[in-house]
Amino acid sequence: MFLSVFDLYKIGIGPSSSHTMGPMSAAARFLDELKSDAWPRPSGAVVTRLGVSLHGSLAFTGVGHATDRAVILGLAGERPDTVDPDAMQAILDRVRATGRVEPPGHSGYAFDADADLVLDKVEAMPGHANGLAFYGYDDDGRLLLRRGYYSVGGGFIVGEDEIAETTVYGARAEDDHVPYPFASAAEMLQMADKSGLSIAEMKRANELARAPDSHLDARLDAVWEAMEGCIERGMKATGELPGGLKVRRRAAVLAEKLTERAKSNRFNPMAANDWLTVYAMAVNEENAAGGRVVTAPTNGAAGTVPAVIKFMTQFHEGATKEDVRTFLLTSAAIGGLIKHNASISGAEVGCQGEVGSAAAMAAAGLAAVMGGTPQQIENAAEIALEHHLGMTCDPVAGLVQVPCIERNGIAAVKAVTAASLAINGDGEHVVPLDNCIETMRQTGADMDVRYKETSLAGLAVNLPAC
Repeated sequence: MFLSVFDLYKIGIGPSSSHTMGPMSAAARFLDELKSDAWPRPSGAVVTRLGVSLHGSLAFTGVGHATDRAVILGLAGERPDTVDPDAMQAILDRVRATGRVEPPGHSGYAFDADADLVLDKVEAMPGHANGLAFYGYDDDGRLLLRRGYYSVGGGFIVGEDEIAETTVYGARAEDDHVPYPFASAAEMLQMADKSGLSIAEMKRANELARAPDSHLDARLDAVWEAMEGCIERGMKATGELPGGLKVRRRAAVLAEKLTERAKSNRFNPMAANDWLTVYAMAVNEENAAGGRVVTAPTNGAAGTVPAVIKFMTQFHEGATKEDVRTFLLTSAAIGGLIKHNASISGAEVGCQGEVGSAAAMAAAGLAAVMGGTPQQIENAAEIALEHHLGMTCDPVAGLVQVPCIERNGIAAVKAVTAASLAINGDGEHVVPLDNCIETMRQTGADMDVRYKETSLAGLAVNLPAC
């Protein structure tokens, strides 16, 4: 089983990988097909108007997660990794004012953002909780092309015609022709024992076998640069986050307090935990504002991994750029196992699949940098994931703010604790990571849909003002 580190760590925009980045990418994919000759149509027929319908979780929390905005931007030709966050509002205003989208390379299409984008809260698409469909019409209103897609978490998109080729959670079932094709933690440990390589070294070998690239390290460095840039922006920005909850940004204020406190030269036993929380909150406040973030493995959980890497570089003497690469490769190996065997999507398994997965990835990465054996690294991931089992996804008002922002800070602290516990042990433990992942999958399958990113239960309905 192979899932690239750059599949899990995608540079994009907030506030949601499944509800923002995925739908924007789906729109781009639909445009590509419109432009191609790969679909049948009546002679002389031309698509002149577009439509979109959002289903399931995308319909219930789409506005709060900016799915509507993402789809419009996607139809206008923008993509998550290249769109300028500062230019998005002007593009949206232009589409609404003209009633048209003008993607590059196309002749343009009529699109009324109020009438042609439908949030269908009645009919769900059968393949996944995050379904959306695009429609192309001619001047007479005839439907010429319909394509359905599923946003399966972490920015991944699966077409309706591809869903049978995937597992229920979106991992493609295929022979990947890599030297270390571990599809479980048990296989990963066996291959590490046999080869004498670390998890990061096996992951690196797989990356280079699948897509030989002399710039692998440069790409890993770019991921960390984007993460660190997000932390720095988040620790400077102030004011209220958009969406109507009037949530104030706190990372900048907290960072200033911690900096001033450090000048007193008084010992603060909570300093490391305090900074961990600030780093994570800074990222998720940026995400909530629609800024540039990196899926880790999703946007809703984007703060945990960067916070732990930043913690490592700040509080572990001698941390190097190579350590950051080792962290990213190791954590991606764990994230790939979780996605392949369970899910990283809150709409599928609740927040245990988002923040829980992020904590497991961060714990594994830190344990690797701290010199952990493959067995200790696997133990660290299991500890972190185990203590997120059952966590629901109930964003208040459908926004990726409450409880998401603080939750990433707490998950970062858990990840560091898990890594420390594992490193101070010998790798022997009662619950294998594979069993923990399977437990998460089963728990997610049993979880009521109201607790899976629909904002129909939990905190989302127990705050009267919301």
